[in-house]
Amino acid sequence: MFPALARFTDCALLLLRLLIAAVFVSSGYNHLKDPEARAKSIEASKGLTIFLGAAELAGGLGVGLGVLIQLAAAGLILVMLGAIQKKIFVWKTGFWGKQGQGWHYDLMFVVMNLVIIATNGGQYVLWK
Repeated sequence: MFPALARFTDCALLLLRLLIAAVFVSSGYNHLKDPEARAKSIEASKGLTIFLGAAELAGGLGVGLGVLIQLAAAGLILVMLGAIQKKIFVWKTGFWGKQGQGWHYDLMFVVMNLVIIATNGGQYVLWK
């Protein structure tokens, strides 16, 4: 419908990557700055919380900077699938959940990272 917009594809992919990076880098940092408190809030061990924090931080930086971008996006998908699994089967949270705390948000990040994998993040990357 709007073929002239195709020239902005790489810019749109960069903005998508930067949004993904902002969310995962900040989440990973929060996991790592106080892993004991974060472990309690997500009902996980301290070791798993540190692993998740490092994975989110590394994946977010990889996607944002465009370094091994498909591998980084795949790692973030695994993290989100783990979060979805916990919300559905352990916490019994619905798609929307109470007060918007469902797994719809996590699913959006799975799909966003699938777009990054399928497009290889566009042209504005440091290292494919």
